[in-house]
Amino acid sequence: MRFVLLILLFLAMAAVLYVLVRGVIGVASGKDMTGEQSQMWMRRRVLFQAVAIVIVILILVLASASSH
Repeated sequence: MRFVLLILLFLAMAAVLYVLVRGVIGVASGKDMTGEQSQMWMRRRVLFQAVAIVIVILILVLASASSH
């Protein structure tokens, strides 16, 4: 179970990195004058970060449960 969670954690971290780079490139290009795309990428980044945090919490809970 922990192995699956670790894989999911790495996928979530990769998604955060991808969205972060994509958002920075979007802002740097300056094509979106309204900022709507920038906000969309920011929301996605926050979502993927939240998913990664939940997975980390699950890993920690499983680790503490297995040590008892």
